[in-house]
Amino acid sequence: MPIAADLPLPAPPALEHSERVALAVRAAIADSDGWIPFERYMELALHAPGLGYYSAGATKLGAAGDFTTAPEMTPLFGAALAVQVDAILRATPGREIVELGAGSGRLARDLLAALAERDALPSRYAILELSPELALRQRATLQALPGHLHARVEWLSTLPAAIDGAIVANEVLDAIPVHLVARRGGRYFERGVAEDERRGTLAWADRPAPDWLAACARARFPEAIDYQSELNPAAEGLVEELGRILVHGAALFVDYGFGAAEYYHPQRDQGTLVCHYRHRVHHDPFRWPGLSDITAHVDFSAVAAAGERAGLAVAGFAAQAPFLLGCGVLERLAAIGAPESPAYLQAASAVQKLLSPAEMGELFKVLALARTAGIDWPGFAVVDHRHRL
Repeated sequence: MPIAADLPLPAPPALEHSERVALAVRAAIADSDGWIPFERYMELALHAPGLGYYSAGATKLGAAGDFTTAPEMTPLFGAALAVQVDAILRATPGREIVELGAGSGRLARDLLAALAERDALPSRYAILELSPELALRQRATLQALPGHLHARVEWLSTLPAAIDGAIVANEVLDAIPVHLVARRGGRYFERGVAEDERRGTLAWADRPAPDWLAACARARFPEAIDYQSELNPAAEGLVEELGRILVHGAALFVDYGFGAAEYYHPQRDQGTLVCHYRHRVHHDPFRWPGLSDITAHVDFSAVAAAGERAGLAVAGFAAQAPFLLGCGVLERLAAIGAPESPAYLQAASAVQKLLSPAEMGELFKVLALARTAGIDWPGFAVVDHRHRL
């Protein structure tokens, strides 16, 4: 995605919506003695009911939105992922799938179709979706499935008491609000948001980091240099909770990110926080709040450690390209037809983006955390980089 020198101006209704989001942020700042941590700002900008980026009605995914995910590009992503999900389901008595944050519903659609081809359907396909607008899109997408497949789908408003099967989370952890911490001259500060009354804008404002946050940063940041990065205790807490309720099976997390050594590399001294708007990357989270996606890369070492605290085992960790190759994505591509056919050429272009190191193949990773031993792991047959966690 190109880094934007400038961004296209939103239409007047979008600008009016953004101003409503900004007013909600200003009210939160006023209620908190003139300052909120960035984590709270990110929560409001993305998830405030009826206002936030994921809670309002604007298109997020695809060509008309702000970014494109792998399932939006090709059903072959879901078909390949189904190979690994099938192996997890075969090792569990309950054979259920729980997908977190299902986007437009295309991954659910493609997984169910591919699992049906493999005679490996789940007992149910439960979607936990906190955005009412996205849940409506998912229902519309999945309505096109044959009746016997659509009947297996249900929506959850909270995590179930127990999960027996496969947990799927594609580009979920990166959207969970993060804390921003800066170390300057050996002191730790939490980056936050205040109102610049002179300019009438939202602005960065730092305060001494609370002891628990400073201790976490001290344990992860490289030593002896000024440094800024993200910490995501909420994402780690979610993974721990998933581990506690996963009675059989495994969880698959697909997202962009790194192991800790790469995430907190000395040269990455400004962190990974970025914003996505109309398929452009920018670095100003206060520009048109509510209209841009705000995201940070995933610290997969922290996610793995959270799973282990809940009793899960790290079953595999690999970049997306070798994972999909191990799950037979090229064989599925070849089955589409003659290489010169339009259908093949279109699918091949999408698969190239999924696999290319210059596109999604290396930056995106797949982490598997398992409760059940003895699961077959075709996704990690080509490469398993657990040692990088």
